[in-house]
Amino acid sequence: MLSGLLKRREFVSLLGGAVAWPIAARAQQQERIRRVGALISLTADDPQSKARVAAFLRGLQPLGWTDGRNLHIDYRWGEGDAGHMHSHAAELIALAPDVVVAGGSEATATFQQATRNVPIVFVNVVDPVGAGFVDSLSRPSGNATGFMVFEYGISPKWLELLKEIAPSVTRVAVIRDAAIASGIGQFGAIRAVSSSFGMEVSPIGASDALEIERAVSAFAHGPSGGMIVTGSPSTAFHRDLLIRLAVRHRLPAVYPLRLFADSGGLISYGADTVDQYRLAAAYVDRILKGDRPADLPVQAPTKYDLVINLKTAKALGLDVPPILLARADEVIE
Repeated sequence: MLSGLLKRREFVSLLGGAVAWPIAARAQQQERIRRVGALISLTADDPQSKARVAAFLRGLQPLGWTDGRNLHIDYRWGEGDAGHMHSHAAELIALAPDVVVAGGSEATATFQQATRNVPIVFVNVVDPVGAGFVDSLSRPSGNATGFMVFEYGISPKWLELLKEIAPSVTRVAVIRDAAIASGIGQFGAIRAVSSSFGMEVSPIGASDALEIERAVSAFAHGPSGGMIVTGSPSTAFHRDLLIRLAVRHRLPAVYPLRLFADSGGLISYGADTVDQYRLAAAYVDRILKGDRPADLPVQAPTKYDLVINLKTAKALGLDVPPILLARADEVIE
């Protein structure tokens, strides 16, 4: 009798184990590790890179994703070099990711050259329609979507700010990357309104440090000069050089993003580039859960920040107009 009871208990135990096994297997399957590739145009040790990665991870966490648990993120760094960007994009696609994150226009373009199947979430891109990354902002229609950093309409604002902070400026060096569509577009938007501000604009390439230094130094030999730096991965990478040259040659300069003012630039007007990585986490989550990039509209910034660096203004001998200080979202003392 006791032996029969034990056998029945063993049978029930085995049966319970058999029922529990597929449940555990399904749970394990649900927790399978998904793969994400991220290509950021800066260097790995750049404080901006670290801030962007931290924002991305911070955005993923409340959505249930943790790097090393149910997510594996492969990072590559462009280091301001187009050749690196192309090779790194190819490397990341070869790892068969579920989705990739592209930091900037160049990273997005290289990913699209490497694949038309892997979903791409881009951040800090100027004019994704004009660049050919998407068909429209509301209906991207391809394998890419994401977050644009500003529209060309913001570019004339930089010229206006330069005139406000340095009324004597009549000649402006516009630092832009002619290798990308947004570099040409931003310069065109600035040139279109330059005569109304009584200014003459000259383009300077931003792809090479030596080219930048030579061109800016040559420009600075003339009178009444100022500078506008447009938004691109190359200008962000060379920001310390650009700021140093502006101070050395006493050129009042306007920059497209806050990271320039934080690094010592005179004045910046633009969107929060770090927070775009936090926002990108939500699109990565939706794609990992089955949404298509073609169905996720491209999002534009809802706010642009004006930041003024008073320490740099003093070094340049500039008195910032009180009305401009009052409009500033932040003043760096």
